[in-house]
Amino acid sequence: MFVKFFAAHFSVKSGFIAALLVLISLLNPTQAADYEEIDWVALMPEDDLSALLNRPEFLNDIADGSAADSVDDFASKQLEDEQAQRYQQALVSTRVIEAFDGKAIRIPGFIVPLEQNDEQKATAFFVVPYFGACLHMPPPPPNQILYVEYKEGIAVENLYDPYWFEGTVKIDNHESALGSSAYSLVLDSFALYEE
Repeated sequence: MFVKFFAAHFSVKSGFIAALLVLISLLNPTQAADYEEIDWVALMPEDDLSALLNRPEFLNDIADGSAADSVDDFASKQLEDEQAQRYQQALVSTRVIEAFDGKAIRIPGFIVPLEQNDEQKATAFFVVPYFGACLHMPPPPPNQILYVEYKEGIAVENLYDPYWFEGTVKIDNHESALGSSAYSLVLDSFALYEE
């Protein structure tokens, strides 16, 4: 009799617990289905993107890695050509897409560590669209950089490893010696990039 009661009681409890877990998962605001997967260009106003895609012809004559191949050098030139001026503005644009403020997104990117904890985990970092951004080449425009503070830290084994990041976007400027960001990301989760 005790065995029948225990089995029946456990079965009812198990069903209740299972139903409760399903309900909790449905109410969880950080479900994967709630994140909109976006491309980096979605964070940039269309006219900034157009300016960057239509770069001035004279830039083709500048050797990669030369002294002239820098945002600072380009900014110091007196640009009379409207296309060149617009290109320069887009390179440093902090203009954002307001619709992303408070939006839960999923985006691929690379980590540029800014601060580390005692365990050498990155606790503050930029997420950027391509490897080497801010480190080996000029930084992307600020509206193409996400600033993240993550107190748990991320152990970055290789800077060239891409990740998926999920979190909520905030419109928030952040300055660093390595670059400036026009957005921040309240990070919920991350994983090595897999298509």
